Amino acid sequence: LQLVESGGASVQPGGSLKLSCAASGSPSDYYSIGWFRHAPGKEREGIACISGRNQNTYYADSVKGRFIISRDNAKNTGYLQMSTLKPDDTAVYYCAVEVSGGFDLDEHEYDYWGQGTQVTVSS
Repeated sequence: LQLVESGGASVQPGGSLKLSCAASGSPSDYYSIGWFRHAPGKEREGIACISGRNQNTYYADSVKGRFIISRDNAKNTGYLQMSTLKPDDTAVYYCAVEVSGGFDLDEHEYDYWGQGTQVTVSS
């Protein structure tokens, strides 16, 4: 399974971005998708996940109310809509897939990872 993120960019505080995560190599509707981010000097942080067919979602407190995770199983693509961006959101953003169908933000449970896409929030 291969994952490719896109959509990262530099934006001003208060702006919005939508990240995409395209999966290839026999993805399954059953897999959970998670979004993580890694900022310089900080540990990697799990910020949102979405389950397979039921598409239940869960968010870290740091992004709750500002970010929305979604998926289009027909397109084998996951999304992260980010709004009201803050400088603290600056990081490399990664999508990942958990093939067991679990639903959590524990990075150790995820089996496949994309290469990451840079998001910079600065005035």
